[in-house]
Amino acid sequence: MQITEQRENDMITISIEGRVDTNTSPQLQEAILKGFQKVNQIVLDFEKCVYVSSAGLRALLIGQKTANSKKGTMKLVHVPPILMSVLEVSGFVNILTIQ
Repeated sequence: MQITEQRENDMITISIEGRVDTNTSPQLQEAILKGFQKVNQIVLDFEKCVYVSSAGLRALLIGQKTANSKKGTMKLVHVPPILMSVLEVSGFVNILTIQ
């Protein structure tokens, strides 16, 4: 997995490429949490992400809880259909903001 971060004013966009699994989810979680130390708006771009495991879902849940506690926002964009189906089956579409 490769993560790139781009900051624009009070928002950080984190682009995820590859697989978010047990081995790589700590990197995603760390990027999200560090982002929330700098700003209150995080955008996660999943356009080049091909897989998210339950460990990856946990990282997203922790990110959303952090956003809520900081009165910030975290949204997912460019979610491929295969990942959207995982989010739907797991019920995460009711927890996360997805565009």
